[in-house]
Amino acid sequence: MDNIIDSQGLDHLIKKIVSERSSKRNFLPDPVSIDFVKDIIQHASRAPSGTNTQPWKVTCVTGETKKKLTNAVLEAAEIGNYNLEYEYMPSKLKEPYLSRKRAVGYALYELYGIKRDDYPARKAAMLRNFEFFGAPVGLFFRMDRELLYGSWLDVGMFMQNVMILARGKGLETCPQQAWCEFGSVVHDVLDIPDDEIIISGMSMGYAAEAPENTLVSERTPLDDFTTFLN
Repeated sequence: MDNIIDSQGLDHLIKKIVSERSSKRNFLPDPVSIDFVKDIIQHASRAPSGTNTQPWKVTCVTGETKKKLTNAVLEAAEIGNYNLEYEYMPSKLKEPYLSRKRAVGYALYELYGIKRDDYPARKAAMLRNFEFFGAPVGLFFRMDRELLYGSWLDVGMFMQNVMILARGKGLETCPQQAWCEFGSVVHDVLDIPDDEIIISGMSMGYAAEAPENTLVSERTPLDDFTTFLN
């Protein structure tokens, strides 16, 4: 009986940690223990990977390096020096994906108090990505450029582990592919070799109480995306 209760409690806890995860866009300046970060990354490496290749690589930035990177990317953004690391989405996004993208964007602008046609304010909100939304820790996930689709899956599962494990320490995160719009700058500042591809950045820290952090994006019902065959 005790084992059943323990199992039920564990099931509830895991569901809670996973289902209540959301991308935070406003963090407290409170420092995060580097030992916390190391522990999260180390345990996240139990993620599965094809034939145990473990293709993920991580760069963790804090302090002066983080400030240097922020300044460099904001300067590049100011002069329009974009350099895409890779295309994240097709140029013409079809339904239902386009509607979902627009819906979450409009919901976020509303929480920011930004009108849909206020493009300067929208740009300013976007640029906060490159300040890590105030978070004290930034992570960059990379892998060898020659690796193929399977390794992208592996790194994605590793990143998910990082986000879930962070919550176990009272931390929150925001995965940020936006950094890949300035790939050459990130490569240069963080001394990442050209034969590695930057898959995503991520902010990590203690979430602030802010309207934008209340955003909970909708999820489609199970039967809309799952087929059961018997």
